Amino acid sequence: MFTRIKKRIKRLLNRKQRSENPVVIEGNEIVIKSDNIMNYSDSSQIEVGNDDVTVHRKITTLKWTGPKLQLEGYYYLEDIPMQKDDLVRKNLVLYNKNNRKYTIPLKDKKVLELQMNETIDDQYLWAGFEGTINFATLAKDGKPLEAAEYMLYLEVEVYVSSQKKFKKTFPLGNVEEYLYDGFHAAKMEYFTARRELKYNLLATYDYTNKTLKLVSTKLKDMDPREMALDAPETSGFLYKFFQKKIFGFIYRVCWLFPVDEKKVLFASDSREELNGNFKFVYDELISRNLDLKYEFLLKKGVGEKKSYRELIYLAYQLATSKFILLDDFYPMVYPLKIRKNSELIQLWHAVGAFKTFGFSRIGRPGGPSPKSKNHRNYTKVTVSSKNIAPHYAEGFGIPEENVVATGIPRTDIFFDDDYKQKIQDEIYEEHPYLKNKKVITFAPTFRGNGQQSAHYPMESLDLEKLYNELSDEYVFLLKIHPFVKNDIQIPYQYNDFFYDFSDYREINDLLFITDILVTDYSSVCFEFALLNKPMIFFAFDVEEYVQKRDFYYNYHSFIPGPLAKTTEDMIRMIHRQDFRMEKIDPFVKYFFDHVDGQSSKRVVDQLILEKDEEAELAER
Repeated sequence: MFTRIKKRIKRLLNRKQRSENPVVIEGNEIVIKSDNIMNYSDSSQIEVGNDDVTVHRKITTLKWTGPKLQLEGYYYLEDIPMQKDDLVRKNLVLYNKNNRKYTIPLKDKKVLELQMNETIDDQYLWAGFEGTINFATLAKDGKPLEAAEYMLYLEVEVYVSSQKKFKKTFPLGNVEEYLYDGFHAAKMEYFTARRELKYNLLATYDYTNKTLKLVSTKLKDMDPREMALDAPETSGFLYKFFQKKIFGFIYRVCWLFPVDEKKVLFASDSREELNGNFKFVYDELISRNLDLKYEFLLKKGVGEKKSYRELIYLAYQLATSKFILLDDFYPMVYPLKIRKNSELIQLWHAVGAFKTFGFSRIGRPGGPSPKSKNHRNYTKVTVSSKNIAPHYAEGFGIPEENVVATGIPRTDIFFDDDYKQKIQDEIYEEHPYLKNKKVITFAPTFRGNGQQSAHYPMESLDLEKLYNELSDEYVFLLKIHPFVKNDIQIPYQYNDFFYDFSDYREINDLLFITDILVTDYSSVCFEFALLNKPMIFFAFDVEEYVQKRDFYYNYHSFIPGPLAKTTEDMIRMIHRQDFRMEKIDPFVKYFFDHVDGQSSKRVVDQLILEKDEEAELAER
């Protein structure tokens, strides 16, 4: 077949009148070249167009979701069969004025599967294609499409033998009908601890080149550290020296004071109020009328600096408290040696073990240095099950015997019917629009290596499809992780379906009015499993996430629900009620040693009153 095509091409080459669109055989590759396709690229870089080779191509679907483009269509060259998908390659190609080229592979698709009225000959069976391109992550290292003007083209390669192929590039054609009001605009953002980028993406139809034109414009490029608004007394070299050197010295001086056997210190750099595990343990302590003294040192976040006075007071309290309770990362305590008569107890905020964390991530992006002192001085850590104790011991760099399966205090509410009813009534009273609809709560984790680079790509959700398919029966609550820095905007035309509950502090309370939970890699799935309600795991980037982040368990076998990679998958699972509920019960049994609502009591008995588990059970 290739010989016949080659002879035809040679005949074309001998016709001088065809010289304006030369056909060239380069080794085993036949390319068709044109000088008139673009004003700012020469013919050696773009192989396109010839009147004697008939091109058939059409974009049958073109849809934007923010900076994400979804397209389908077909592309074939007359007399070049496409009956085997492994001999066909199609790409979307972007060219700019600076001769920068992006090539994005498209997925081959049977033309019979395309939504169109045309009938195409069977010999072009694999002429169809589909692809989804996120321009917010297209460039190197997941950055947005760099600032420039681009033209989009389709490229096809058909292998006519194992060594020979036919290749051609051509414009998309008239796609103006797919652009609402003639254009599409979207923001593209990128976050790391040291860099924030923001771009504007504008898509229009280019009448001259008969294709889609993209213009990426950089709006912001800055180091977020330069925006720190620290008060004068908590910034600069002197403060850092005091924090790293003098603080430790003051702490050791405070060893001159005896440890107060009755003092319990609650210290957090992630909450201003007494809630979460802290509140449940404190309420349990108060309910017993124990002869104890309580101190509280609470800050909204690690980035909220402590004054010199607060640092001195912290050093004293850490040195003289019998029990030091933490609920999250607390950097000031890690360089310190805990006194022999004191206990540093980590009431870790998360339930279960899912994503690798701490020292389990040594050598990975965002992972700690092997020499780091973070977490290593905990004398006790609470977990939900003995099965996950080894993972916490590894993650915190502590002996496994320091990990105690008391259960997680804040999960006690899942066994308190009166509390659940009270919370439901309060939420419905404040948000009456939730009462007569089924509630889907969307609670994904953030993307990025930590708090400074945390973001969530909202373009992964097709808001229009969700609205059109589900709004009659459901409402959709967004509970985005508090670390996420990019703005989450709900189009006004969908504001009777999507509601942003990201500022609602306790996600556990929201779970009581939730009918379906949609999450991805968040530990919220552990708590929700206690309610025996359906979950969907919307993990559009699961392959990349597994590669970069990793898990303690195989993701597919771990999740107690179905995996959805697209919005369409999610909608289909909801319509079909395909939730794989049979996975929830064994999930709960593995990750919870106790399902009795008594975790707060076990924490107090075993870690504060220091009773062993058998003695505690005997008393009950």
